[in-house]
Amino acid sequence: MHVSLYIIKSYSEDDIHRSIKYEIWCSTEHGNKRLDAAFRERDGKGPVYLYFSFKGSGHFCGMAEMSLAVDMSSTLSVWSQEKWRGQFTVKWIYVKIVPSAALCFTFGWKTTRTSPLQIHAIPKRFPLKRGRQVLKILHSYRHATSIFVF
Repeated sequence: MHVSLYIIKSYSEDDIHRSIKYEIWCSTEHGNKRLDAAFRERDGKGPVYLYFSFKGSGHFCGMAEMSLAVDMSSTLSVWSQEKWRGQFTVKWIYVKIVPSAALCFTFGWKTTRTSPLQIHAIPKRFPLKRGRQVLKILHSYRHATSIFVF
């Protein structure tokens, strides 16, 4: 089975909430092209999973699967910034808070108290072996907080 795994970093927690509510996502133009190519490349051979975080949060907040290719012409006014173009549907599998520190070793990232984890906004692909490890941690992590707490 061909599986593609990407880390998505949103600029806004509100956009994560909207994604969960409307079951859609939109990335930067470059990000949309990268994700669309990954979806089309798999051509029914396996899923494209997206692990989500948002700027300044210090944690991951869930995992979703791309359901359709990117519709580059679509625009919706649900996002926190109106500059986003294109969208695709997603199916949310996990919605839970997992501190980035719990996943740093799995991703091969180095972080210290004085050097916080940096995740870039452009969707970043990572290896299947690490993705499976992340999924295990995401599944078993006992979280005390939720993205739905305001």
